[in-house]
Amino acid sequence: MSIFGKIKDAIFGKKSAPAPAPSPTSGGTLQPPSNSGAATTSPTSQTSQPQPQSQVDVEQVLTGIASSKGNPDLNWRTSIVDLMKLLDMDSSLANRKELATELGYTGEKDGSAEMNLWLHKEVMRQLAAHGGKVPANLTD
Repeated sequence: MSIFGKIKDAIFGKKSAPAPAPSPTSGGTLQPPSNSGAATTSPTSQTSQPQPQSQVDVEQVLTGIASSKGNPDLNWRTSIVDLMKLLDMDSSLANRKELATELGYTGEKDGSAEMNLWLHKEVMRQLAAHGGKVPANLTD
C-alpha cells in the first residue's frame, strides 16, 4: 500500500480500501459488501477517483487521535513528520521521499523544509480531494 494510502486509511478508516477481488467460487462477479447496499465500482476507478463517502472531518479526527494518545505536543498541523508520527507511521527520510514521489513532488528529495512543507500541504489537499473536510489554513 502506498504511504498516502496508509495516511488516508489511518484518518478515514479502512472503508476507503478497494473492494476485495472476486473469489474463484463467486463466478467472477463482484457482490456489494454485506454491510452496504451501495453499488460497487471497479478497483481501477476506486483508486483513481475520490470515494463517495460521508465527509470525514480530518482536523477533528487528528485532534482526537492526539488527545487519546496524550501527544498534544505533536505539531501535526504543519509538520509532515509529526503527522506521520501521530499516525504511528515511519517518518524517516526514505518514507518521506517515497511519499514525495507518490504525490508528484518535483524538487530535491533531500528532506528540506521546502519538501516537508510541500508534503504536508499536498497530503492535506489529497485528503480533501478524497472526501475529507480539511480547513483552508491546512491546505494553503
